[in-house]
Amino acid sequence: MAAVYKSLSKANGDKTDAQSDARKKNRQRVLILSSRGVTYRHRHLMNDLAAMMPHGRKDVKFDSKSKLFQLNELAEIYNCNNTLFFEARKGKDLYMWMSKVPNGPTVKMHVQNLHTMEELHFTGNCLKGSRPILSFDAAFDQEPHLQLLKEMFLHIFGVPQGTRRSKPFIDHVMGFTITDGKVWVRNYQVNEVEPGKIAGKEGEEEETSSKSKSKDTNVDLVEIGPRFVLTPIVIQEGSFGGPIIYENKQFVSPNQMRSELRKQKSERHSGRADREHELLVKRDNLGLRSNGETKIKKSGFDAKAVFT
Repeated sequence: MAAVYKSLSKANGDKTDAQSDARKKNRQRVLILSSRGVTYRHRHLMNDLAAMMPHGRKDVKFDSKSKLFQLNELAEIYNCNNTLFFEARKGKDLYMWMSKVPNGPTVKMHVQNLHTMEELHFTGNCLKGSRPILSFDAAFDQEPHLQLLKEMFLHIFGVPQGTRRSKPFIDHVMGFTITDGKVWVRNYQVNEVEPGKIAGKEGEEEETSSKSKSKDTNVDLVEIGPRFVLTPIVIQEGSFGGPIIYENKQFVSPNQMRSELRKQKSERHSGRADREHELLVKRDNLGLRSNGETKIKKSGFDAKAVFT
C-alpha cells in the first residue's frame, strides 16, 4: 500500500508541477507608464488601456527621455516582464514603446488618430477586467517584422487565464488590422441578441415547439473604444537598446512634416514679396512713382485736401 501511495502521490505531484509550469509560462505582467509632457488626451488613452488590462501595473510618470534603459530596472522592481511606455514630444506627438524585459525586443511606434472613450460616446460596453479575443489581420503572417509585432501584441494585450483582478469572461474583441503600412486598433463588444419573434400563429407554434430546445442567439459587434493608429518606426534587438533589426524607411517624422509646411508658407510669402518688388520696378520704369509715391493727380475732394 505504501508503494501504491507513493506512486499516486508522485503522479499527482507531476500533474501539479506541470500545471504550475504552464501557469508560469503563460504569466504576463505589463508595466504601464508615460513620460512628462503628455496631454490630457494621451493620459485618457493610457487610462483606457490600463482599464482593459487587468494584468497591467500602472506607475507614475517617468522623468528621463534619454535614459530609457532605466525602465528595465523599474519593471524588475514591480515584477513585470513587459513594458508599455508612452513618450510625448513637444506636447503634440505621442510615441508608444513596447518592450520585453530584460532581453528584448523593443518596438517604437508613432500613435496617430487617437480617440478616447470619452470622446467617442459609443454604446458598447464590457465588463471591467474581462479577457479579450485578439483578432489579427492575415497580413501579420506575411512579413517577419509583422510576425514579431503580432507576438508583442499577444503578450501585452492578451490577458492570461487566471490573472489576478481578471474575470473569467470573454465579452470583447480587440482587432488589429494593417492598412497602408499602419496598424489600426479597434475594440468591440460581443453582443448576443435573441432572434426576433415571428408575428402570427406560426410564430406562436414555433415558440411552443422550441421551448424544450436551446435558443439560438445572433452575435453582433458593437464598438467600445478607444481607437488609434500605430505606425512602426524601429525594432531594436534588446530592451530599450541594442542594434536595430528593422527600420521603416517610409516613415516621415511629424517634425519634418511641420518644417516642410513652414517652408511652403515662407516660399509663398517670398513669392508675394518678389511680385510686389517687380511691380514697383515696372512703375519706376514707366515714371509712375517718385520718391516712394505714385504720381497720381489728386482731386480737391480728397480727405487730406478737405480736412487740412
